[in-house]
Amino acid sequence: MSVTADPLTADPRMREAAATVSVYGQLPFVPVRASGCDIITADGRRILDLYGGHAVAALGYAHPRLVDAITKQAKSLLFQSNAVALEVRAEAAEKLVAIAPQRLRRVFFVNSGAEANENALRMACVATGRSRVLAITHGFHGRTAAAGAVTWNSQKWYGFPNTPFDVDFIPRDDAEAAEKMIDDSIAAVIFEPVQGVAGAYELVPEFAATLRTATRRHGAVLIADEVQSGIGRSGRYFAVEAYGIAPDILTSAKSLGGGVPCGAVLCTEDIAAKFGPGDLGTTFGGGPLAAAAIVAVIESIDAENLLQNVREREIQIREHCIVGPVKKIQGMGLLLGLVCNGPAVEIRDALLEHDILTGTSADPDVLRILAPLVLESQHVDRLAEALRSMVPGTD
Repeated sequence: MSVTADPLTADPRMREAAATVSVYGQLPFVPVRASGCDIITADGRRILDLYGGHAVAALGYAHPRLVDAITKQAKSLLFQSNAVALEVRAEAAEKLVAIAPQRLRRVFFVNSGAEANENALRMACVATGRSRVLAITHGFHGRTAAAGAVTWNSQKWYGFPNTPFDVDFIPRDDAEAAEKMIDDSIAAVIFEPVQGVAGAYELVPEFAATLRTATRRHGAVLIADEVQSGIGRSGRYFAVEAYGIAPDILTSAKSLGGGVPCGAVLCTEDIAAKFGPGDLGTTFGGGPLAAAAIVAVIESIDAENLLQNVREREIQIREHCIVGPVKKIQGMGLLLGLVCNGPAVEIRDALLEHDILTGTSADPDVLRILAPLVLESQHVDRLAEALRSMVPGTD
């Protein structure tokens, strides 16, 4: 016989554990509200959030433009499906296309990063008529059937009896292997310009360039997964801009709605022409609330010059945060990996004692910084001071 906790007195963590499938490790605090880059907890702590809810909180918390957009949209039209055209959806699509890399002129709105990658892979298979996909070692693309199939080491949790297509993995940064593996049988190559879960590892430019030239030569689709690196996090709207390449399909989510669940697949006109009514679909993708959030996020990034702010904060972090347990920094913009001389989980826990929230990664020695794009100079100073204090006498 189960015992139900008193909802008025029990810790929310206990209540969640009793009522949900227990698949998440959770941190030892309960947020009750948040503002800017700060989370306020049930016990009165003010925690500096440098993790942004897995890179979602692009504008931090309670951002006036985003809150106003969501509030106005909820009051006027909370939801309508894609069975009707919406002004706010059209505006979101236009703004997204305007900031997209060259040639990406069509948008298919979805609900999440995994769903974006799932549809991108489907579109590539349909567009080419092929059934083999290549991904990159250490990459992470989601937990659904197709996205999970191209995620490195997903066999640990995959769960499905078969993958929807044949998958092989190109060794990360091995341009010679990429040249050999990409041939006329390949439907798509999917890659993260900066591998987020792997520890904010940016690919070598020559390797990324090889993926582009080889896929073009063999008629394969190049998919850039910018679910984590996109919408300004790299200091550019999309990280592929730093590599000087234009993919055939690009996926986005996380920061795209600033906290409202949404995702998008951007593709070329040629690929879009392969699809007609009924070929793709989603109930909630491109809903008015999500569309309003997308518009507000893009407008805020432009109006507040946040791309420049991200680049400045990256420089500051690189100059001042290789201290204490941190021996080097990798990544791009505010998708950074602090490579530590000890287990990252211990550094994360020690920083949390200083009321600073960071994240770990698949690399046990890499601590991830996924801070809001509105991060301030004083916040970086606070991180540097906390890191410095972990090793007495470190300058």
